[in-house]
Amino acid sequence: MYQPHRALIGDHLWTAMCELAPGHLRPARSVLLRQGDPATHVILLDSGSTLVTLSGAEGERTLLAVRGPGELLGELAVLDEKPRSATVIAAERCRVHLIPASSFLLFVEEHGLLAPLLRHAITRVRESEAVRLEFATADVPLRLAGALGRLVRAGSQASGEPSVRLTQVELSQMIGASRNAVGSAIKPWRERGWLETEAGGGLVIHDIHAIEQDARHTT
Repeated sequence: MYQPHRALIGDHLWTAMCELAPGHLRPARSVLLRQGDPATHVILLDSGSTLVTLSGAEGERTLLAVRGPGELLGELAVLDEKPRSATVIAAERCRVHLIPASSFLLFVEEHGLLAPLLRHAITRVRESEAVRLEFATADVPLRLAGALGRLVRAGSQASGEPSVRLTQVELSQMIGASRNAVGSAIKPWRERGWLETEAGGGLVIHDIHAIEQDARHTT
């Protein structure tokens, strides 16, 4: 079963890693890491949720994963000294620590974390492959329900009901569907009161379980 880095390394080491760099707030939709950029730092995600996406040759984007609090982002590129393999976007306001690559590598060596981090990276790759297979074979409602479910479970719910701060256009790009197809999938869920749209284009999710169940039963 997948677990975030904080659970993997324990609260004590997680707190010590946080102290390697000050915390910063980043707004929803901001790019935290960009595919192809050099691996100069690792991001420690203290709060909020993020989208991990892969860009294709024609500019299309594919959602690989959703990450929530307690995760390291961009650590694999630092460990193997290669450019970023994916883009990470804030799905909501996030609090992050930007740890320089040199400080992160020293911390990993001092605490014997290389092997567990590499095993964790393999688990992530398998998870991303499962997501890509789902998006390649499922219809739009099921893909959209899956993406919303991941966002809801990874995101902050401190303010009450979960919100997805992405527009329908952004959601369509994430799951490889047209804007009209996403709108058609959302319409019956909105009519049944399972979600509602916000003025800024986001979604407030009232019943993610009903959405996921309906998507499975209508495919």
